[in-house]
Amino acid sequence: MKFIVRLFAEITIKTRPVRNQQIRQLKKNIRTILSYLDEGVEVSGNWDMIEVTSSADASAQVNAQISDTLTCIPGISYFLEAREYLLEDFDTICRQTLTEVGDSLRGNSFSVRVHRTGHHDFRSIDLERYVGGYLNQNTDNGGVKLKDPDIQVMLQINHDRLFIVSRRREGMGGYPLGSQEAVATLISGGFDSSVAAYQMLQRGICTHFIFFSLGGRAHEEGVKQIAYHIWKRYGASHNVRFVTVPFEGVVENILTQVHNSQMGVVLKRQMMKCADKIADHLKATALVTGEAISQVSSQTLTNLQVIDRSIDRLILRPLIATNKQRIVDEAKHIGTADFAAAMPEYCGVISRKPTTRAKLQVVEAEESKLDPAVIEAALSNARYQPISKVMEDFESLPDVCTADITVASAQPVTIIDLRAPDEVEAAPLAMTDYEQICVPFYQLHSRFAELDQSREYWLYCDRGVMSRLQAVNLLDAGFNNVKLCPTEIVQKASPSA
Repeated sequence: MKFIVRLFAEITIKTRPVRNQQIRQLKKNIRTILSYLDEGVEVSGNWDMIEVTSSADASAQVNAQISDTLTCIPGISYFLEAREYLLEDFDTICRQTLTEVGDSLRGNSFSVRVHRTGHHDFRSIDLERYVGGYLNQNTDNGGVKLKDPDIQVMLQINHDRLFIVSRRREGMGGYPLGSQEAVATLISGGFDSSVAAYQMLQRGICTHFIFFSLGGRAHEEGVKQIAYHIWKRYGASHNVRFVTVPFEGVVENILTQVHNSQMGVVLKRQMMKCADKIADHLKATALVTGEAISQVSSQTLTNLQVIDRSIDRLILRPLIATNKQRIVDEAKHIGTADFAAAMPEYCGVISRKPTTRAKLQVVEAEESKLDPAVIEAALSNARYQPISKVMEDFESLPDVCTADITVASAQPVTIIDLRAPDEVEAAPLAMTDYEQICVPFYQLHSRFAELDQSREYWLYCDRGVMSRLQAVNLLDAGFNNVKLCPTEIVQKASPSA
């Protein structure tokens, strides 16, 4: 089968050297990706179109996979699925067209459209009329209809070759991947950062991924699934890195040292400082985030300006003026919405009463309270992986069960309140049937081994997200005395005076 690839419109208005360079890059990308599906695939053509030809023995399934893959390669505006013939007389063209499309016309209205390149002794409209009349007489069709027909029969003539088109499919558009400098996207697993990464790929920009781990192995697996999906589907022509930065220690340092109102901005600045150093290692020109104006408190114009002042490197925010519903819709389109919808939001990571108008001097004063060794440790322990290998780390994660209060536990029970200290102070638990202790989520992993292991521990947080993640981490570390606290037994007292 032949696939006739048409370039993204913005490529065609480039100067000849730039256009040629981008065509070479696109052909290379197509060849790299499709060779995994069909070793004998051929990629040729230049300037006006690129031709992709599957091997003679390629199955219908392989051709379908090639077609689906072409829809996800940056730089392709659209492509046509076609059969190629040597251009002969009108009667031969009619018979060939009938063989290719005759069955599809049954009961459907149709028209014929001819597009020619080269010099011929006939006009396109002459061939359209001749083939249209022949098909009208020799098929059980619904009649010729020149405007909005059910089926449009497309014939492409390129000098002495005829292509009978069976289907047109839209591509990603944009520029060929690798035609711009590389960047690094800060990916969290939500809708925004995945869409931001996709939009970079669509503009021909290779992106590495930087993930700041706050929720342990379960969260890391979810984020890696999203990054791998984006790369595999839209960017597999280039090798990139996935960098995991253990950031729990930095979060603990912020939550214990920084004024509550400044925590969100300080956390973002620390992430940027860390990502800036990683970008040096990756040779990435810029950082990319999924931030949009005023979506959360740290994303006001004032706060973004203060965050940007933390580093000199360019920070790109492709979604800056995009509303949330459009972001969610695009996430559905690119296939990341289901991942993002299942991704937990973390309780206790940002301020309860955050500032929306941060002052640089105040933020820098709060940052001076942080221990520089903590972020250096995070950078030292960052893990760099080829994106193609990230999913090899994960086997099945341990199951987490919720404690059953109708069944007596064989061990004495302690409820661990994982909320941040200010949340506990605002609404402390008031249960008398169980022992209670408060261990902030960011300290649980390091402190759990010090607890009495003869007891069973039920983990609690407001939304049940952090408790589940921390339970997975502890079970994965070999602790078997951990369950989730049943929500029906939770009672909260009034805030202390």
